[in-house]
Amino acid sequence: MKVLVSAYACEPERGSEPGSGWNWVCQIGRFEECWVITRINNRESIEKALNAHPMPRVHFVYYDLPRRMRFWKKGQRGVFIYYYLWQIGAYLLAKELFRKVHFDLVHHVTFGSYWRPSFLPLLPAPFLWGPVGGAESAPSSFRRSLSLRGTFYEVVRSAARYLAEFDPFVRMTARRAVAGLAVTPETALRLKALGCRDVSFSATVALTSEDLSILSRIPLRNEACFRILSLGRYLHWKGFELGLRAFAEFHREHPSSEYWLIGDGPERERWERMAKTLGIENNTVFWHTLPRTQVLEKISECDVLMHPSLHDSGGWVTLEAMAAGRPVICLDLGGPALQVSEATGLKIPAISPTQVVADLASALKQLAGDPPRRARLGEAARAAMQEKYNWDRKGEQLAELYARLMKQRTLEFAEPDSVGHIAQLMKDND
Repeated sequence: MKVLVSAYACEPERGSEPGSGWNWVCQIGRFEECWVITRINNRESIEKALNAHPMPRVHFVYYDLPRRMRFWKKGQRGVFIYYYLWQIGAYLLAKELFRKVHFDLVHHVTFGSYWRPSFLPLLPAPFLWGPVGGAESAPSSFRRSLSLRGTFYEVVRSAARYLAEFDPFVRMTARRAVAGLAVTPETALRLKALGCRDVSFSATVALTSEDLSILSRIPLRNEACFRILSLGRYLHWKGFELGLRAFAEFHREHPSSEYWLIGDGPERERWERMAKTLGIENNTVFWHTLPRTQVLEKISECDVLMHPSLHDSGGWVTLEAMAAGRPVICLDLGGPALQVSEATGLKIPAISPTQVVADLASALKQLAGDPPRRARLGEAARAAMQEKYNWDRKGEQLAELYARLMKQRTLEFAEPDSVGHIAQLMKDND
């Protein structure tokens, strides 16, 4: 099978969208021959990875907008408009490529956002969309606890997502897709509302067999100092403010405990001031962004992961912690809530900030006082990772989906007599 893949974000040795794009491409290349349209600035890291580990079935096609249209795109500034225009250019490139290759299937993998369109459904081949997320929202009762920056962000995000659903190209993307992969139930509902006919669930995050092997060798921890870890960008919706308040309450009964936070972002200074106000600055460590090897070392030096995110579609850090045998405490929201079960961690209902802080503190007290339970949760988490969140396994599931879509296409385009013959055979078999 020849597959055309759209992966705007696609970089090896990265997390989030770039890592997701790269790993999906690696899995597609295990089973099919594929052409990948991605950005030019991904070329250096991709070709370095290919020199070390060639993928003969994978062909990268690099594309970007003209330089005069790129200079103003810095960080997140203008990324939505740039991405939208890039998709148009990628379609024109794909249209030319299609004349030479004649693809059997077209698959959009990144950006994994349901409210941003792809123009590749206009190509004359079945179009698979996803996995996509983005329909997850911070509960309205939490907005009053956010900073002014955070409140503004949530209002603008909700408005942009609402307006984007009226974009005819977003609707076209959904309606022309032969199947849509949603990462959460919230996104599945939006895909169906936009007209996507065949919607199923698929997490957009997983770990490689190599990562799982490395993390499985991290021993369980039972030291006198109970240590909690939170990892991610210092953004309001990561919920680390709730974590700080919960740790302050927990710390009163466990004065030797520590709370480590790893990341960087605009909320850092406000959270550092909060730690001082709460009287926990001597037991709270704000690490900057660290290389992945050091991150894994920090995970091994902690007892639990506290991940109070308000709207994560994925959650790479929860998977890494689980693979390392660390129980996860998260809110019952978004992607992490699907990854964590009663057997592998604790999920906190998200009703109000006050309730969440109290329940997070209670969860910390439970785990701090029960090392055998922490060990049971950690071992169950490792087993769940091997079964459900292994990239190789996800690749096999994707290959099965490709086969189903191709079989479905064959039936749809079969001659009437052939269709009747197939139906009769199925009836006879019944």
